[in-house]
Amino acid sequence: MSTAFWHPFADMSKVKDAPFTIVGGEGCHVTDDQGNRYLDATASLWYMNVGHGRQEIIDAIARQGKELAAYSTFGDVSNRPVEQLAERLSKLAPSEGSKVIFVGGGGEAVDTASKLARRYFATLGQPERRYILHRHHGYHGTNGYGTSLAGIEANRTGFGDLIRETREVPYDDAEALEAAIVEIGEENVAAFIVEPVIGAGGVYPPPPGYLETIATICERHGILLIIDSVICGFGRLGTYFAAERFGIQPDLITFAKGVTSGYLPLGGVIASEKIARPFFDGPNAPTFRHGPTYAGHPLCCAAALANLDILDRESLIERGADLEKQLFETLLSATRTSSIVSDTRGGVGLLGAVELSQDYLTANPTGVVQLQNEMRREGVLVRSLIGCVAVSPPLTISLNEIEQIGAAFSNALHRLEHH
Repeated sequence: MSTAFWHPFADMSKVKDAPFTIVGGEGCHVTDDQGNRYLDATASLWYMNVGHGRQEIIDAIARQGKELAAYSTFGDVSNRPVEQLAERLSKLAPSEGSKVIFVGGGGEAVDTASKLARRYFATLGQPERRYILHRHHGYHGTNGYGTSLAGIEANRTGFGDLIRETREVPYDDAEALEAAIVEIGEENVAAFIVEPVIGAGGVYPPPPGYLETIATICERHGILLIIDSVICGFGRLGTYFAAERFGIQPDLITFAKGVTSGYLPLGGVIASEKIARPFFDGPNAPTFRHGPTYAGHPLCCAAALANLDILDRESLIERGADLEKQLFETLLSATRTSSIVSDTRGGVGLLGAVELSQDYLTANPTGVVQLQNEMRREGVLVRSLIGCVAVSPPLTISLNEIEQIGAAFSNALHRLEHH
């Protein structure tokens, strides 16, 4: 019987009669409804940083549920977990005195940061600063702003214009950013949004010095720098918010995924003291009229606090950087002799990608999905993207399990080459 569930990013004509049903998870592994066990080399969707089956997080959710399961935080209403989590994240943020806005996930965080950038300048008497610049290959979710800021053409096609004041620049060229600012006029530009390592667009690490240079450019032109750390945060790049790794202090940081390791949906925006000041100070401070129903949900915040405890106690934040070399070298070793691989990317954080050659994909348009399926046959789950497959395992992964990923790629690519 055809499923009633419409899956995200899915060809439902194929998925409707053959869903791949996961029923259990423990550590770095999951199990399907047929009893097959797989190494989760994707950490689900880039987020299961502490691994599956963490009873401490489940217990924290249950304890909070007995005390206060849910309540709005609009106006002056608050709850203990949201206050504790906001204070903790503010202290971890790269800019002292930061404030935290909570939302339901990464897409809402991008919409929030984008609206706040424009609202900030309007508050300062510069409402003409509306443009938000973004990079080719970039991915910032699928909400209104995220769709408009997509550097993946397929994610924009068919929706028409949503947010018009956007401009795309090359993902690896700081001079192109400055040229775009000059062309548009800095007085018309509100912000530039950047993933430290581009994730869903194909796992593209930044060129050396790129992030430091664009931070300087934004400061010179008075433009807000938004670091999108939805994928790159909470240990994926070896720091809490990725910006610290490059020594930059952005005006706004979006986060989600790893803040709870996906145990419950939660996202947010960290606003520097400069951005928050006009809204916090003075008798006539403006109201930022924005926020989702479930902002600061107590169960989600309790899950995040327990997750942060695990990340701290087990020193998992550092592992994103500690293991990046091993993962990248393993992927290179497994793919360097393959005739159907055109590029292997990684080396900055615990994530990577294997890109198939254009010649192979021209002859085999479903080649990426075939590679994903062959990896599944090998007992390893990877994620198919446009032209490549991505890996982003839990931060708890062992060196032996990294080697298992490499062996699976070697075997899967060999089968595709010969069939």
